[in-house]
Amino acid sequence: MSLFITFEGPDGSGKTTQIELLTAYLRTLGYDVLITREPGGTSIGDQIRDVLHDVKNLEMTDEAECLLYSASRAQLVHEVLRPHLARGGIVLCDRFADSSMAYQGYGRELDLKAIHFITQFATGGLRPHLTVYLDLPAEVGIERKHSAHTAEAGEWNRLDQQTLDFHRRVRQGYLKMAEAEPSRWLVVDATRSITDTQATIRMRLELLLSKAKKVTVK
Repeated sequence: MSLFITFEGPDGSGKTTQIELLTAYLRTLGYDVLITREPGGTSIGDQIRDVLHDVKNLEMTDEAECLLYSASRAQLVHEVLRPHLARGGIVLCDRFADSSMAYQGYGRELDLKAIHFITQFATGGLRPHLTVYLDLPAEVGIERKHSAHTAEAGEWNRLDQQTLDFHRRVRQGYLKMAEAEPSRWLVVDATRSITDTQATIRMRLELLLSKAKKVTVK
């Protein structure tokens, strides 16, 4: 049984914490769990991440940004994701293709159909079984990220320094995608406690695992 689960949401929404908690829980149940992230997750992807996040790269066009994220994603799918899923493992990924739709599509206002086509090419059609969206008002997400950066607990990248309107468009994009495909998405209020958020995620995941086991038995 293989499962591909992605986590989306603004930096500061608690994705890393929730992924770590869920990983520990799944491993106690005996599952082979792999944690990875976007952009990055491979040697090539990490190099692309450095270029994308460098605040000095002010001349980068929106189109180049979109293609670089997709290039990192293509390497991750080929080198990491598909091999682990083929072995019957569970993958928890901090961001995936929905980030491109949200940030470059809704945020940058690039053509959504073009991004969808590029994503299909980069991923070979690989899609998550479940996408957990940790929802925060744009203002709260930015404040959390800024506080973490000030405390030297996190990086401050090119996308973090975009306008508040940009981050609001990104959030609305996520909510539109989740509304259009509720069977894949789980929207969680990230202003809730870490424990409550994790409990909500586990509840949805247990339903998914139960269905997967029934399919496997058949």
